[in-house]
Amino acid sequence: MKQAAALILAALPVLAAAGDALEAPLAAAGDAQRGRGVFVQREQGHCVICHAVAGMVPAGNVGPALDGVGARLTVAQLRQRVVDITQVKPDAAMPAFLRRDGLNRVAAAYAGRTLLDAQQVEDIVAFLAGLK
Repeated sequence: MKQAAALILAALPVLAAAGDALEAPLAAAGDAQRGRGVFVQREQGHCVICHAVAGMVPAGNVGPALDGVGARLTVAQLRQRVVDITQVKPDAAMPAFLRRDGLNRVAAAYAGRTLLDAQQVEDIVAFLAGLK
């Protein structure tokens, strides 16, 4: 599985160039419970700093509220937005969680690294897809 994830990561610029959706899963099937953890934990995605979801505290207001996002976007669309939102919205403030090249103003500790790994992306996508 790690080899498959490495191949997908190597092809990411090509896959991401497809635009609105990233069809191919990046790792094993996502787990929504683990994805919720990635969504809220500061050391991981910490998405709650910018996004609101009903019943979650803290709840940010920089990005859109994500209630119902699983009914509005497909799993492939959610995956693309988490991997690299700039492929959909070039001026987005949201970080590209699974991109390591072509980034600006990256802290030395994060240079050459992705913010999340492929499994964490799949987990957060599973969580978001369940927000109907």
